[in-house]
Amino acid sequence: MHRFLSMKRLTILFFSVFAVLITGTVVFQSYWLDPGERCEKDGKWYDVESRTCATPIYIPDITGRPAGVTRAEASNAQNRELLGLEREVANERRAVNAQIEQQREEFINGPAN
Repeated sequence: MHRFLSMKRLTILFFSVFAVLITGTVVFQSYWLDPGERCEKDGKWYDVESRTCATPIYIPDITGRPAGVTRAEASNAQNRELLGLEREVANERRAVNAQIEQQREEFINGPAN
């Protein structure tokens, strides 16, 4: 009697399935996992869900505040600068109003000679 699954055929089948599984593992490793490791090795961020290798952005480049300064410190500095500008504008308005008042007095009373 001739068996369909003889020992020789089972051995070939086993090694064929084993080779396919090993090849699949190598392909999975090289095309799915290695890009993330290469990206992180270059100092970038790798997103597994979208498979995106992105360059990290330095936060002070976005916010414009110096490195090492907290958000509260930067906000306080900007507020102080804004208050200084508001004081300058108020002083300029007072000076303009005083000049207008002086010119009005000169117009009504005539030049003071």
